[in-house]
Amino acid sequence: MAGGIGSRFWPMSTPQKPKQFLDVLGIGKSLLQMTFERLTKIAPETQIYIMTNEGYVDLVKEQLPMISLSQILTEPKRKNTAPCIAYAASKIHSMNPKATLIVAPSDHLILKEDKFIEIVQIAINTANQNDRLVTLGIKPTRPDTGYGYIEFTEQGDILGGQVREVKHFTEKPDREVAELFLKSGNYYWNSGIFVWTANTILDALKKFKPDLLGLFSEENGFYNTSDEQASINHCFEVCEDISIDFAVMENAKNVDVVLANFDWSDLGTWGSVYTHLEKDYNGNAVIGDNVYMINSSNCIVNLPNSKLALIEGLNNHIVVESDNMLMILNKNDEQNLKKYMAPMEESSPSFFKKD
Repeated sequence: MAGGIGSRFWPMSTPQKPKQFLDVLGIGKSLLQMTFERLTKIAPETQIYIMTNEGYVDLVKEQLPMISLSQILTEPKRKNTAPCIAYAASKIHSMNPKATLIVAPSDHLILKEDKFIEIVQIAINTANQNDRLVTLGIKPTRPDTGYGYIEFTEQGDILGGQVREVKHFTEKPDREVAELFLKSGNYYWNSGIFVWTANTILDALKKFKPDLLGLFSEENGFYNTSDEQASINHCFEVCEDISIDFAVMENAKNVDVVLANFDWSDLGTWGSVYTHLEKDYNGNAVIGDNVYMINSSNCIVNLPNSKLALIEGLNNHIVVESDNMLMILNKNDEQNLKKYMAPMEESSPSFFKKD
């Protein structure tokens, strides 16, 4: 899934080139490229499909030249994850009714990839043997209010790789509730990575969202024909805007979570990127060849190599410049970025062109 805007990564992430296509870690690879490489260790390149907005096809082709155009599935409008999954699952089922699907966001950072592959294989086995809808849960390291949480059944020691039945999903809680979840021990972060057979997810969509599935059903006969794209465009115009969590996962009873023990981040904010970057002795994480930090600490700085910058007396801040746009923001205020940007978009619309 590579169709989001990534607005919390402004000013680098823009509607023209959002987060998944950026090298936010300064390592020479975009998040999409890193995700693709990771998944090639599980599935052949020819069996990896990219679901993205129709405006990003050229970016996908540029960054993943090894895939064919038929592996890029496009949506004309962003309608959240349930329509995206209904489309992909129906199309792939029409080609292979016995297919097993791994659904992965394109903008996550996963370290310890051997552990990731091991966990995904457990999820694949669970999905195939028991007709289960499987998600990957991440052990929380802090009471983060930016993630959803999964409550699972308690059965002895909690070890990575164990499969537990899901009791309940909770969307982003407040700080007090997140702290209770952390103490309880049987709540993990919802990674948004899913594994299921095409049959199982389509059955679930038919049960809980029949109108949505009806739009994208292979029974409509347009898949792998010249009418496919026009038909899909119509489906996205009229379909419900809803996440797969609300549409299926919170309603289904055949849901399991595999407890994951690999380092993971959804890289949803600059603050989350900061935790994964190398830092100097003052805790500053700097991307940019000509940045000089004086009496500054615990900052994340991302500036073009062509920019010479002196930063003095700044603490716990984010400094990012891209395409004549500059952000200097206290890390503690990062969750307010969208609110801060609203009047900017209104007064300076030329900087936020969406075409």
